[in-house]
Amino acid sequence: MAQTCDVIVIGGGIMGCSTAFQLAQRGLSVILLEKKRIGEGPSGKSSAIIRQHYSNELTARMAYHSLHVFQNFAEMVGGECGFTQCGFIMVVDAKDKAGLEANIALQRRVGIETGLIPPEEVKKLMPGLRTAVSLIAAYEPQSGYADPYLTVTSYAQAARRAGAVIYQDTQVTGIRLAGGKVQGVDTNQGAFDAPLVLNCTGAWGAQVARLAGVDVPIDPCRVQVSFFRRPPGEEAVHPVVADFEQAIYFRPETGGLTLVGLIDPKEADAIVNPDHFSENVSDAFVLASGERLVTCYPALEESRSTGGYASLYAITPDWHPIVDELPAGSGLYVCSGFSGHGFKLGPAVGRMLADRVLGVAEPLFDAGMFRYGRFAANQPVRGQYEYSIVG
Repeated sequence: MAQTCDVIVIGGGIMGCSTAFQLAQRGLSVILLEKKRIGEGPSGKSSAIIRQHYSNELTARMAYHSLHVFQNFAEMVGGECGFTQCGFIMVVDAKDKAGLEANIALQRRVGIETGLIPPEEVKKLMPGLRTAVSLIAAYEPQSGYADPYLTVTSYAQAARRAGAVIYQDTQVTGIRLAGGKVQGVDTNQGAFDAPLVLNCTGAWGAQVARLAGVDVPIDPCRVQVSFFRRPPGEEAVHPVVADFEQAIYFRPETGGLTLVGLIDPKEADAIVNPDHFSENVSDAFVLASGERLVTCYPALEESRSTGGYASLYAITPDWHPIVDELPAGSGLYVCSGFSGHGFKLGPAVGRMLADRVLGVAEPLFDAGMFRYGRFAANQPVRGQYEYSIVG
């Protein structure tokens, strides 16, 4: 006999766990289904950078809200998230100065503490970082990074405390609809019934949507990060840096390491089977990321590679998510496609999706910008830069 609840959440990453927490807090009976273990997927392997720099008011507000949650995680969620406030420096080429200034003005209206900083201030914050007259920098002193695995598992524990039931090693094999309404799901552990089913499966978003006959433009794409041990004299924690001229981001990691990834639209071309792909970092990536790191941060010229890993992004055509009911009126929702900048928005997304599902008249975050229909209407989400991943 099928187990029955108010809402089924599919996916145990940050979106699924934060949404389950929100819904359970509001008194709904929630079952969360995770095909493996909580935090084992891409959320738990996120670079977990907590920045607020976005080009749209909605995403800037979501990032600002989420930062407040990360800063006060024990009180607002419970448990630990490992948030480290080390500041965030964003570097762009002079050609992007106007876009940067427009973004900063928008972010300040939202309440974000940010501003342009001159080269001498960059040198004070991070002496080993390169500066040049052709480069423009902005700084967010309150930003930093979190521990991704700790964050996701803490959200799962908070959802349980609020009454949610979590099933791990439970793979959804079918989604049942009747008369255009979702009835529940079938899994390798039996059937579950609910009038609301939320697809929060990230890189598996399109795969799970197809179980209900729904096609969404979400590609599972392989991305890599590498680690470098900082040399003597550079052991101190440094700010998070995103250098868009070099298309690289990096942040400190425990053990005197620096984590490095690329800001490269070509990552959207690395489409893989999310159940079968190489999780090992390639030698070519280590070499390329190391060269860019030293260009941006010359003080790390003597750093040593300590390897890395590969994980997944769920990428849409405009690098922004789909948060919508598909088909309309069915009770089946898709919340996926965050394209590499979802972790930092996770606390706000849980609130957004819970409000959307419950039909809150005046939601804190309106999901309209992330509607599925924007692609057919040729109304993609756009930002101030050519780098779509920035948001």
